[in-house]
Amino acid sequence: MADVDLDALFAPEVIADPYPFFARLRETDPVHWNAPFQLWVVTRYEDVVWMVRNHELFSSAVIRNDRRPPYPPVDAEDMPLLEDVRAYRSNQLVEQDRPEHLAMRSVVHEYFMPGAMESWRPFVRAAVAEALDAVEPHRRMDVLPDLAAALPVRIITQMMGVPDKDRALLRELADKLLYINRGEPYRLKPLMEGIRGMIDYVSPLVDERIAEPGEDFISILGRGEQKGVFTRQQVLVNTALLLFAGHETTMNLICNGTLAFLRNPDQWARLVQDPAGAVRSATEECLRYDPPVKSTQRIASQDVELGGKTIRRGDRIRWIMAAANRDPAAFDEPDTFDITRQPNAHVSFGAGIH
Repeated sequence: MADVDLDALFAPEVIADPYPFFARLRETDPVHWNAPFQLWVVTRYEDVVWMVRNHELFSSAVIRNDRRPPYPPVDAEDMPLLEDVRAYRSNQLVEQDRPEHLAMRSVVHEYFMPGAMESWRPFVRAAVAEALDAVEPHRRMDVLPDLAAALPVRIITQMMGVPDKDRALLRELADKLLYINRGEPYRLKPLMEGIRGMIDYVSPLVDERIAEPGEDFISILGRGEQKGVFTRQQVLVNTALLLFAGHETTMNLICNGTLAFLRNPDQWARLVQDPAGAVRSATEECLRYDPPVKSTQRIASQDVELGGKTIRRGDRIRWIMAAANRDPAAFDEPDTFDITRQPNAHVSFGAGIH
């Protein structure tokens, strides 16, 4: 790895296997200025944890506050779509700072508490069984489309309280919305198709749920609008956020975890030997070893000293949870997949209020 280009953040070989690249960055320049895309790349566990916990120094409102060109670049003819994408993303809960973030989060917080999520266990079990029953006659499956992509949409549409017949449409819209985190130069066009399609689909449902609220996620957001916390546009946008964010992360975790077990059959044997006892720690290790979201971005709210470097107010920052999760200063044998790992304080879900 001596000849690795430390600026090659989106090189094909890095996309294919990012961990050697992340390790090189972490070892040689853990707070790295990426010149091509004009952003700081942070890879050390200690630094990532500090940054996430000091949220007041780093704004989540990246889309609203950053007027620089997108990275990687997009097709020139699609640049007029960028303002619409910015307007859409700036209304997402995850793009807010306090006090807006706290107010929005308080509306949806109880819906995602462990007790509330536990009530979904019978439905999720049934949905998994339904997906596996569908492929059982073939004696084989492609994990991505047959399970990982199908399952989240099945569950999220139930959370939204929408008809089963609309699942195929919402899965198609989710696939388009996922371009929000992709790097292809043509990504804005399918993304905007997904955004417009989702807004068109959800708008009449929000009207219905405000008139006759239930216990579904759209009704919860509708109550937030009635309390003055959400605008109507924010209700529409955050309904779509549930669809694509829950879809992408669950899909990636299932696929990455399955691949880790295929490559480490001894760990699969451990899980099979005691599934009830090992499933929780196995899930945490899947989250650490190859997390469903590799990185996230912020903008510095003020000048900050980190790792001997000065991050200036307004600078873009991308911290790499996947690199922090493999930091040998924080984890023993970090490149080993070990479902019995304890403790396992990974940062795949961030820390602090985010």
